[in-house]
Amino acid sequence: MPDAMEQLRASLQAAPVIWKGDYPYFIHPVTDGVPRMNPEVLTAITELVVGRVDWSGVDILLGIEAMGLPLTAPLSMATGIPLVIARKRSYGLDGEVEIDQSTGYSKGAMYLNDLQQGERVAILDDVLSTGGTLEAVIEGVRRAGAEVTEIIAVVEKGSGLRRLQGLYPDIRIQSLVRLEMDGDKVVLLDEE
Repeated sequence: MPDAMEQLRASLQAAPVIWKGDYPYFIHPVTDGVPRMNPEVLTAITELVVGRVDWSGVDILLGIEAMGLPLTAPLSMATGIPLVIARKRSYGLDGEVEIDQSTGYSKGAMYLNDLQQGERVAILDDVLSTGGTLEAVIEGVRRAGAEVTEIIAVVEKGSGLRRLQGLYPDIRIQSLVRLEMDGDKVVLLDEE
């Protein structure tokens, strides 16, 4: 039986690739919700994330819609830490924080609700490319009076992680798997 990291890496290497213009785009259930998500891969991600964070320093998990929903729910169950989701719709609740989510991939607003003053937040994101979405979310969390202490991206692609580490040296930012595209092939980089 492969270990958790082998499960995740094998699933990424098997991901189909489509072309959007001149850009190769890998499609994976963790980053796109299709094809169907294998429960062993989701279990592997949860195990890997649980083992990488000192959960005594975290008060709340934050996932980002849409893929943050299936990723953070099992993590919340495994750690006993409550979760919130940065949503793409406003609910108008007291304390709601609007985030401008204009990145290279998408444009629009997201909304944070139910973050309390002084809470320590761990963010689990599906993929970190440019870091634009996470930068906006970090600033939104700070406007809510909370503090991001940990960010874990399942997949790191591009230079966004290093850029965010330079901007936010007080936040522990890491990824489970680094990859790059080589034509229509997913190339997995270093082991950790």
